[in-house]
Amino acid sequence: MRLILPDILLLILGVVLMVLDLVLHTTHRRRSTVVFHVAWIGLIAVLAATFLLPQNLPAMVGDIYRVDGFGIWMRRLFTSSTLFALVLARPYFTTGANAQGPMTHASEFYYILIFCTLGMFVVVSACDLMTMFIGLELATVPLYILAGFNKRDPVSAEAGVKYIMTGSMSTAFMLFGLSYLYGITGSIRLDAIAAFATANPDHVFLWLSILFLLGGIGFKLAMVPFHMWAPDVYAGSPAPAVAFLSVNSKATAVAFLVIMFYGPLAVFHDRMTETFLVLSGVTMVVGNLGAMRQTQIRRFIAYSSIAQAGYILMAFVGNEGMARTAVVYYLFIYAAANYAFFYIVASVGEKRGETISSLRGLSKDSPALAAMLAVSMFSLAGIPPAAGFIGKFMIFAAAAETGHYVFIVFAALNSTISLYYYLLIIREAYIVKPESDEQRAPLNLQLTQRIALLILTAATILLGLIPSISTQIQNMP
Repeated sequence: MRLILPDILLLILGVVLMVLDLVLHTTHRRRSTVVFHVAWIGLIAVLAATFLLPQNLPAMVGDIYRVDGFGIWMRRLFTSSTLFALVLARPYFTTGANAQGPMTHASEFYYILIFCTLGMFVVVSACDLMTMFIGLELATVPLYILAGFNKRDPVSAEAGVKYIMTGSMSTAFMLFGLSYLYGITGSIRLDAIAAFATANPDHVFLWLSILFLLGGIGFKLAMVPFHMWAPDVYAGSPAPAVAFLSVNSKATAVAFLVIMFYGPLAVFHDRMTETFLVLSGVTMVVGNLGAMRQTQIRRFIAYSSIAQAGYILMAFVGNEGMARTAVVYYLFIYAAANYAFFYIVASVGEKRGETISSLRGLSKDSPALAAMLAVSMFSLAGIPPAAGFIGKFMIFAAAAETGHYVFIVFAALNSTISLYYYLLIIREAYIVKPESDEQRAPLNLQLTQRIALLILTAATILLGLIPSISTQIQNMP
C-alpha cells in the first residue's frame, strides 16, 4: 500500500473534488473557491507522499504495477506541473484573465486536471500493455476537454475539435502498434514481450509495431511530422490548459519512450539510433524555423515546444542510465521555465493581448516580471547560469556517450538559432518602446501567482547551480 500511496491519494483527491462540487449548496464562486483550496492542498500532500516511499526500489505491486526511481521522479514532475497549472487557472475563473471574461465550471476544470495526472501516474508504472494504454487514454482524453473548455470562445472550441480529431488518429496508431505486439508475442506483459523481442530481433511485425508506436506517441510529443496540431491548439485553448498540455503531455510521451525502448524493445535501441537522430534533427529545425516567424505568443510557444521535443529525442541515442537522467532532469528544467513564461504571458495578456509586441515596455512597467521573463528565455535557450544550460549539456552528454559528436554540433547550431528568437522576446521587453499608452496598462498578479512565479524562477536558476539535484536523479534506482 505504501508503494502506491501517491496514486491512492491522487485518486481520492479527484473523487473528493467531484463530490464537493456536487454536494456544496453555495454559489458557484464560493464552491469553486473551496474546491480550489482543497485541490492545491491535496496536490502538496501527494507530492510529499512521493518523498515517503521506501528507498529499496524498484518494487512490484502485484504483477501489473512497478514502482521505481524513474516513476517516482516522473510523479513529482506531474504533480508539480498540475499544481502550477491549478494556480495559473484560478484567475481565469474569477477575474477573467483573458479577453473573453471569466470562464465557468472551475471545479470541473480542477478535477479533470487531477484525473488526467492520475493517468500519467499509471503510464510510468504499468507492467503490461493494457494498463499502459488505459493510462495513456486517461492522460489524453481529458486534455481534449480542457482544450475546448472555454465554450464562449469559438477559437477554443475549434482548438478542441482539432485536438480530438488528430488525437483520435494518434490513438489509432497506438492501438495498431500495441495490437501487433500482443498478436505476435501472445502476451500483454512487458517482460514477455522483451523475451520474444530478444529471441526474434528481426521479426517484421515487431518493426511494424515500432513504426505505429512512434506515430502514436509522436503526436503527444509534438514530434515532426506529427506536430501540426500544436500551433492551432496552443493558440485557441485556455492558457492553463496549454501550460499543462505543453509539459505533462510531453513528459508522458517521453516516459513511454523510456519505458518501451529501454525495456521490452531494448533489443532494437541500437538499430533505432539513426531513426532517433533523424527525428530529433528534423523536429529541431522545424520548431526553430517556425518560432522565428511568429508574432502571436501562443503559437511562438508551440513551435518552441516542438524544438524542445527535438532536443529531448536526442537523448534517446544514449545508453539507458544517462538517457533517463538527462530526460528527467531536462523535463524539470523545461517545466519550470515554460510555466514561468506562461504566468508572465497570462499577466500581460489580460490587459494587453497575447502578441509578442504586447511585451513592449515590460521592463519599465514591471522590472521584476521582465527579469523573470529573461531568466525563463535564457533557460529555454540554454544560456548559463540558467538551468537550461545544464539540461542541454546533459542531453548532449547522453549523445556523446555513444559517439555522436557530429550530431551534437548540429544540435548546438540549432540551439544557437533558437537563441535568436528567444532574445527577440527579451528585446521586446527591454528595448522596443510601446507604440501607445494602451500597451502600458497596469499588470496584476494574484498573491498565489506571485509566489508560484517566484518559485518557478528560483527553480529555473537553482536547478542548474545545485549539483546534488542532478546527482539524485542520476542515482535513481
